[in-house]
Amino acid sequence: MTVSFAQIKETAPGVFEEGCSTRVVLDHVMSKWGVLVLSALSDGTLRWGELRRTVVGISEKMLGSTLRTLTEDGLVHRESLPTVPPHVEYSLTPLGEDLMERMLPLVGWVAENSDRMLGRD
Repeated sequence: MTVSFAQIKETAPGVFEEGCSTRVVLDHVMSKWGVLVLSALSDGTLRWGELRRTVVGISEKMLGSTLRTLTEDGLVHRESLPTVPPHVEYSLTPLGEDLMERMLPLVGWVAENSDRMLGRD
């Protein structure tokens, strides 16, 4: 069963309005880098360098900022292992996994239709 935007707003008055936390979360999750980092982590745990190679084009600064934000939002788990040199791993939390179950079909749709939408088909 498909739920409409109006039905969502009906069940939670004030949702998606200016100043609502839903707008902040949408900004974090649906940003270009947020989507790509979360998508990369949906395949499993990755280290910093692996993420940089998987998310082609992301700068170190933007990767750090995106990971920090997604970690603070409870979507990404950061584990620092006590080794020399430092070994840090990133993975999805259960909340992040739940989100990606819902978001990966959208990512797949974009992959299938982007050329057609931009007239490159």
